[in-house]
Amino acid sequence: MADDDWEVPSALQPDPADYSFDLKAKLDAVVALKALVPPDAFSASSLGTEREGNAVLIDAKGLFLTIGYLVMESETIWLTANNGRVVQGHCLALDTETGFALVQSLGRIDGLVPLEFGDSSTLKANDAIILGASGGPSRAVAGHVASRQPFAGYWEYLLEDAIFTSPAHPHWGGTACLNMDGRLVGIGSLILQQGERGGRRLDLNMVVPIQELTPILPALLRQGHSEAPPRPWLGMLAVEEEEGVSVGSVTKGAPAERAGVRAKDRILAVGQENVSDLPGLWRAIRALGNAGVPVPLRIERNDRVMTLTPQSADRRVFLKQPRLH
Repeated sequence: MADDDWEVPSALQPDPADYSFDLKAKLDAVVALKALVPPDAFSASSLGTEREGNAVLIDAKGLFLTIGYLVMESETIWLTANNGRVVQGHCLALDTETGFALVQSLGRIDGLVPLEFGDSSTLKANDAIILGASGGPSRAVAGHVASRQPFAGYWEYLLEDAIFTSPAHPHWGGTACLNMDGRLVGIGSLILQQGERGGRRLDLNMVVPIQELTPILPALLRQGHSEAPPRPWLGMLAVEEEEGVSVGSVTKGAPAERAGVRAKDRILAVGQENVSDLPGLWRAIRALGNAGVPVPLRIERNDRVMTLTPQSADRRVFLKQPRLH
């Protein structure tokens, strides 16, 4: 992204005069990130082998925060600052539950000031924010919080208090979400489309709040992952439809496939808990226990109802671990 000519439309860019802090200095802490992933990586087929986004400097020793899917199973990481300085990085930690990842710079990038953490728990609808990508103010969006609510991803991901922002940033992955004090309150993860009255489409960014990071940061720095027991994982992509929740696909070799779950199966219940939406599905699975617990799924397939019971696993076991070259 560092070599691209794109800019955010001028009407959406933040005006440095509107802020009490040095906007350029804050946004210089956001660098371009490029990760290379081996073709045989577990996530290569779904996320690709070349991934680009952003990373945010959070301490003076070269520690960067980004969104996990950019660096998951990465073999090589490059960080490019706004001044053109390029250094290699190493994925120090990955937390699949929050979606955060930490990247350690393996070289010095002088002149960058780490962003301080703000209190993301106080952000509410209509609060002003800035979403910044690498490249400075011309690649930032002055926006607001559209809502705070749960977000469920089809890849067995659940965030109970996500931040949704508008207007959407066109290069959202790993962007820095700043509050009006210039502090970091979240990291951009996704772009979502929401319908409005009159048939118009509203694009939103989903931002992972920094409040999800602070309790687990010491463990991530110490051992590369959270101290919390791993959640049960099935390797099952699920989608919401008008009639309920269905299986979009199953990952080869994962617990769901081994138990006989198939694409287009409709999920009726987890154990005794009926499910009708993605948040309900993931909550019901998590309520059964930690990774390794059996997960009884009552499904409907071609008008036939049956129960299949995958033996859940720890998602991390299936991922290639980063190597320091």
